[in-house]
Amino acid sequence: MPPTDLDLMTDLKQFIRDVADFPRSGIIFRDIAPLLRSHFGPTIETMSGLLSAQEWERIDAVAGIESRGFMLGSALALRHGKGFVPIRKKGKLPPPVVSIPYQLEYGEGVLEMQQGNGRLLLIDDVLATGGTLAAAADLCLLAGYRVDALAVLIDLNLIKDFRWEGQAARTVIRY
Repeated sequence: MPPTDLDLMTDLKQFIRDVADFPRSGIIFRDIAPLLRSHFGPTIETMSGLLSAQEWERIDAVAGIESRGFMLGSALALRHGKGFVPIRKKGKLPPPVVSIPYQLEYGEGVLEMQQGNGRLLLIDDVLATGGTLAAAADLCLLAGYRVDALAVLIDLNLIKDFRWEGQAARTVIRY
């Protein structure tokens, strides 16, 4: 019998390490490094399954949010023969760029990307408050892209039913 989505989630979740009080007191950081080190292929295959074959056909490129979204997004882009679009922190891309300020869980930031066009799958590693994912999706629109789907490896379940312009973020692991 093939594994269910719950089986895959449970199997992959066991390789995520909880780090207490990082990056500051009271935070439990979900470290995906052990998962990527030992189960990178199955992780990418599971994330790949978040979209149907028809949805993958419509996607022109995968956009990954710095920095762990780069690892996941570039692997998914390669797996599906798509381009990769980096979304970076301020000052990391050569101009011209489009920028957007946003609120982090514990601060503020600015995301940037180069202009372009086409349909994107937007990828990040973790959905916490939704601020980074929503800002990145808004940035994609400002830069000339269309966001066809949002996906994250981990949903910390800090906000119920996150949506950006009616789209839910697809996820592999929920806490």
